[in-house]
Amino acid sequence: MKKHIISISGDLASGKGVVSSLLKEKLNYDIYRNGTYFRQLAKEKGMDVTSFGEYVEKHPEIDRQIENSASEYAKVHDNFIIDARLGWYAVPESFKVYLKVDIDVAAKRAFLDDNRKDTENFNTVEEQKEDMIKRFNLENKRYLKLYGVDKADMSNYDLVIDTSDILPEQVADKIEEQYKKWLEE
Repeated sequence: MKKHIISISGDLASGKGVVSSLLKEKLNYDIYRNGTYFRQLAKEKGMDVTSFGEYVEKHPEIDRQIENSASEYAKVHDNFIIDARLGWYAVPESFKVYLKVDIDVAAKRAFLDDNRKDTENFNTVEEQKEDMIKRFNLENKRYLKLYGVDKADMSNYDLVIDTSDILPEQVADKIEEQYKKWLEE
């Protein structure tokens, strides 16, 4: 059964947050962001996001709490966007989108993003890149262990878009177009 929910997952710094905000305006939907919750918990523990990811690996109940929150939200809400790594898994009846990005492009985006500085603070783009690769691998390992899913398996998604060389507005337009087709099918 399909719901009026778009789940957006993707590589680190692929544009999930910006694209979610654009879709919110276009579709008049709400946004549910697991990443914000994760960063808040990291900050409360006095950790950067990578260290907190390692901590969560040893405390799977925290991961389950974070991921289950999207599923619970979807039980009582409709017409929203899930910005979450495993949103597609937590809400399988959603339109599942994955945003890919070249790691060099992603590292530069993340390094220049002032909103990340309180939980990711690196001296060079190369340090940012190394950390992003580490985080991706840690997350995927954790998700395989906890849920038996591989977020990097593109067959999990209804739509995959490489955001390396296109504007967020173009990404949002593609998602909206394919989402409407998906709803009609």
